[in-house]
Amino acid sequence: MAAVRASPRLRSLPLLLSQPDAAAAAVQRSFSCASASPSPAAARAMASPSSSSAPPSPYTTLVGRVSCEREIKRSKFIAIAAPVPNERAAMAFLDEVKDPKATHNCWAYKLGEQFRYNDDGEPSSTAGKPIYSAIISSGIDMVMVVVIRYFGGIKLGTGGLVRAYGGVASECLKDAPTCLVKPKARVGMEVPFDLLGTVYHQLQHFQAEDIKQDYDTGKDGTVMVMFKVGYEKIEDLGNAVNSACSRKIELFL
Repeated sequence: MAAVRASPRLRSLPLLLSQPDAAAAAVQRSFSCASASPSPAAARAMASPSSSSAPPSPYTTLVGRVSCEREIKRSKFIAIAAPVPNERAAMAFLDEVKDPKATHNCWAYKLGEQFRYNDDGEPSSTAGKPIYSAIISSGIDMVMVVVIRYFGGIKLGTGGLVRAYGGVASECLKDAPTCLVKPKARVGMEVPFDLLGTVYHQLQHFQAEDIKQDYDTGKDGTVMVMFKVGYEKIEDLGNAVNSACSRKIELFL
């Protein structure tokens, strides 16, 4: 069966500097993950932080790779799941764990609004779709699940296949360690050379990450400083930079 794809819904980059809902901060287990950020646009194409769009919501994902194995009517089912940041990583994970000697390597992934699933030769909608349904039921996002089947000689029927693939995928995700990821914004600011030290001090104070510089600004004595920071910190960071520099330094998203 051909892979089923849903086109991702485009979301505008959020520029409103509001706090995430407190309820979203609850996690199933107390683990921490590296923060993720939306794909950044070039600094000069960034918009000024004045829009009313809401920031991307935090999401729950796996801490790391997990797996489980079940035998159903002499067929062996092995489910392997892992967090993935994008489709390329999901396909790389599939290539890594699939077994060419297995009867079927069925899979599904969910990346925010984007998803795909594949039955890999099983009857239509009896393998990939139940795996995807298990992902949805788990509440876990940015995840790929592969279920490998070694046929044991007894046919399960369509209902049996749905229960087998969906069940082993659910079992794999059920007790897996998870964490909450708070997306970070890619921010830029044009900084005069003589204020770089002051600005960097504030960036460190607000725990900015992945700091880069671009001297090709078209303005003498100015550098574009780009970094990642939590959406909830952008407004306070901007105020702190302006206060420390005694002048307005505009932030771009």
